[in-house]
Parts: sequence; structure tokens; C-alpha cells
Amino acid sequence: MGNSLGNIFRITSFGESHGRCVGVIIDGCPAGLPLTEEDIQSEVDKRRPGSGPASTSRSEEDRVEILSGVYNGRTTGAPVCMLAWNRDVDSSQYLENRFLPRPGHADFTAFTKYGGFNDFRGGGRFSGRITAGFVMAGAIAKKLLGLRGIEIMAYTVEIGGIKARRAELDVIRTNVDASALRCADPAATEQMLQAIEKARAEGDSLGGIIEGIALNVPAGLGDPVFDSLEGDLAKALFAIPAVKGVEFGSGFSASTKRGSENNDPFAIEDGKVVTLTNNAGGILGGISNGMPVVTRVAVKPTPSVSQDQETVDMEKMEPATLSTHGRHDACIVPRAVPVVAAMMAVTLCDFAIMAGTIPEVIR
Repeated sequence: MGNSLGNIFRITSFGESHGRCVGVIIDGCPAGLPLTEEDIQSEVDKRRPGSGPASTSRSEEDRVEILSGVYNGRTTGAPVCMLAWNRDVDSSQYLENRFLPRPGHADFTAFTKYGGFNDFRGGGRFSGRITAGFVMAGAIAKKLLGLRGIEIMAYTVEIGGIKARRAELDVIRTNVDASALRCADPAATEQMLQAIEKARAEGDSLGGIIEGIALNVPAGLGDPVFDSLEGDLAKALFAIPAVKGVEFGSGFSASTKRGSENNDPFAIEDGKVVTLTNNAGGILGGISNGMPVVTRVAVKPTPSVSQDQETVDMEKMEPATLSTHGRHDACIVPRAVPVVAAMMAVTLCDFAIMAGTIPEVIR
């Protein structure tokens, strides 16, 4: 079972969508880090559903509890275990349609792999619900990275083909948390909201793109060739349900450029080696080069739609029709934004500890 991620700062995810709880265990967290449940809660609250057309009607409080690894307000060096209880659970439709796999979901593949013994309610381990634990781990990783001035931010740049305008970092910091869709462009946000409302009214859903940036990442993080910074970041980001694509820097558009256009010229700035552009996305040869690490993540449309869809009855082995009438997001992109930031933080924190940039004891 691949429920753990990382080398030294290693996280293990647990829980199911309609089980008793969801959470995470972190091994390798340095001792001495000041930490409270409120530190974690402020991050977890960012992935809770809002009140707009994009959001699900399932409303979990997601009150974080730290069960171990913290004493007198500081981490002890022991595994940190955190969870949130599942309270607002309705499994009736999942029980009714037990043998009708939902198109676009992992119902069929999970049934096949685990012989039907998997917890299928709400998608079980394959639900976006488990990302609450990812964000808990990310909250600690962000605090550790912050000690070295490393900042992680993520935001919506596209929904349903509607693209946000490029924004300066200060504008992103100011606008994203105030936006219903975690987008820095207010005009694009309004267009996106209208598109989501239209899709919801038609019993459909929309996907989009999230951009993540890590600032002040030191040069030298990454262990090529099989433990490259890009490779481990991509692995962490692909663990987020609904993520179907990850690119860095100029990404796929690099294939349309000439080398002279895509190369990033080197220069000296304030006594440091920098690049004048950042088509590499802050990574060369699988190693951070000191420039911002930039990634974009493609999120597919929510597969739960209320239109009739063709499926099969796995018990009777015959064709069937399924219409999903549950509590689902018409667009999960805004709720995935803090998860992208969290998984970037977890991965970078692991590499920073391995490199000695973050010590084993915080004094």
C-alpha cells in the first residue's frame, strides 16, 4: 500500500471519506518547532467548501486534533499524529449503487484490486476528503520552511477554459484568500463563477489549472537521477485526487520554442547567480537553481455529475445507467489550491531536511 511519502520528513495518510476520520502521521519532524492546533486549523480551513456555486453541500467542521508528537507547545521529535473526524456523512446512495461504478471515479479499479473489500462509500481512500490530512502535514512543512524564508503560494489560473491574467506576487498575496475561487484576478473570477453556475445548472462540472510557486528555495535541493526535485514534486502532486497533469516552468510550451528562446540566461545579482528568465521553473537537472520553483497542475472536472451516464452492473454483468445525485462540488479547483501548496511544502521540506537546510532540532 502506497500511503506514505517522503524520505526523512515522511507522511502517512489514513482514513476514508465516510469512515470515522481522516488524518496524517508525520515521522521525521524536527523537535522544538512551536506548534498549536490553531496553526494547523488555519490551513485546513482553506480547503473547506465555501458557499458559492462551486461547492458541495457536505459541510464538515474539520476540527483538527493533534494526538501525539507535541508537548508544551513544541514538537518532540516523535511522530506527529493529526486527524479530523467525519461528522456529516450520508452513505445511502453509495450503498444503493454498490455495484454500479461511477464513470471517471476509481470505483471499478478499487473493486478489482481489493476484491470488493474496499470501503467504497464516498469513494473511500480515493476521495478528495483524504486531502485534509495532506493539508495538515503541509501546515507543519510550511512552518519549517518559513524558518528559512521559503514561502509557498498557490492559486487558480484557469477554470473551464477561462484564464486569469498574470499577477504580481503582492497582488496574489492580497487577492487569493479573498477570492471565492482562490484566483488573483477578480474579473476572471466573476467569469469563472458564471461558467460554474451554468455547468451546475446543466448537471455538469468544470476543471481547471492551479499554479504553485515556491519562493527563496536555495540552490542545490534534489537528488538525481531518480530522486529529482521535479520527480518527487510530481509524485506528491499526482497523489491529489483529480490531478491529471503536472508541468514545471514553461512546461509543454517548451516543445514549441527554440532553444535560444527557452534557455534562461545567467547573471549576477547582489552577489548571487540568478537567471534572467525562469523557463526552467527553478529546476535544472532535477536540482533547484535558486530561482522560484514554478509548477502548474491540471485538475479534471469533477466526475460526479447529475446527468445520466452509461456504466455496468458488476454483480449482474450487464449494461446499466447511472445518475449521481449526491453532494458534490461542481468545480473542485478552489478546494484543491491549498492542497497543491501543501504537497509542494511537504516535498520541499523533506529535501531541505535532507540537505541540512532545516536542522533536526529547532532552537
